[in-house]
Amino acid sequence: MARDHQPSRRRARLVAASVATVALGGTALAEVPASAADRPRGHDVSSHQKNVNWPAAKSKGAAFVYVKATESTTYRNPYFDGQYNGAREAGIIRGAYHFALPHRSSGTAQAAYFLRNGGDWRADGWTLPPALDIEYNPYGANKCYGLSKGRMVGWIKAFSDEVKRQTGRRPVIYTNRDWWRTCTGDSPAFADHPLWLARYSASAGPLPAGWEFWTFWQYDNSGSLPGDQNLFNGSPSRLKRFARG
Repeated sequence: MARDHQPSRRRARLVAASVATVALGGTALAEVPASAADRPRGHDVSSHQKNVNWPAAKSKGAAFVYVKATESTTYRNPYFDGQYNGAREAGIIRGAYHFALPHRSSGTAQAAYFLRNGGDWRADGWTLPPALDIEYNPYGANKCYGLSKGRMVGWIKAFSDEVKRQTGRRPVIYTNRDWWRTCTGDSPAFADHPLWLARYSASAGPLPAGWEFWTFWQYDNSGSLPGDQNLFNGSPSRLKRFARG
């Protein structure tokens, strides 16, 4: 995901991204994968990108962006409002994501905090559904945050249920296959949630259990757009329909 506000976190995420790339057999790319070059391009940003030049991103082909809103129940991206509203003003479809720390508080509590602080959704055709970023632990060696596979599945379900209760939509789930297999036991329980796959490679490769296709694919952590590079699995009109719900 887009780098965070803390230098120590940034280093940890870089290491985690490298681990994920190796674990998934991926190689960071300099260009859009040829296998999906005709798909709408997008990116994701956090406080690390600060004041983004949104008209420039739009001119370089950004059709959508996910903006980090929150983490756990104690952090809100101080640049969120400017990033989120700036993207919309530039004509870019945007959504918000939450970075999960499942050992800190319940899925319900973190979803509620996220929705109060920028993660809400509206059917205006410009707002992507809320997204849950659940992946390697950037603050310690235990990549599963000390939770058993069953408890992790329960945590994700609680987060999803609260988002669905408040917005009417299931959240997009951002993850990678290695983490999902290790920390959820490759649970197939979330097949009705859009998948945002992290895999830095020329192809999306095998998917986590339960999913037959990816909705978003994060294929690199740098490129022509600010932050991480992503693709949407469909046409521009389908992206609009997806945003509207």
